[in-house]
Amino acid sequence: MKAPLEIAFSNVERSAAVEDNVREHASKLEELYDRITSVRVMVAEPHKSGHKGKLFHVKIEVGVPGEKLMVDRDHHDNHAHEDVFVAIRDAFRAAERQLRDYVDKLHEHGRRAG
Repeated sequence: MKAPLEIAFSNVERSAAVEDNVREHASKLEELYDRITSVRVMVAEPHKSGHKGKLFHVKIEVGVPGEKLMVDRDHHDNHAHEDVFVAIRDAFRAAERQLRDYVDKLHEHGRRAG
């Protein structure tokens, strides 16, 4: 990945496997759009509740020229997110959708201008 990638953890122990997984997903974003300026990812366990399993929350900020695309959804009712890798996958899917929309708008604007 060419763009700077920051990975942070909150209430979660740092894991090389999780970091590698995030890097893999982030590099796929760059395949969609090669002008990404930065990617920041926060893996957190925000709710210390009485639930049996931990529910992970993943925030992603993708810097692109002129703006930042944000994924910040709390899936407190999605028990699939007791698996950190599922939470990461779902967050990056949302980031991909936002990035595709951004690229589509750029192309649409370019067609109107030309």
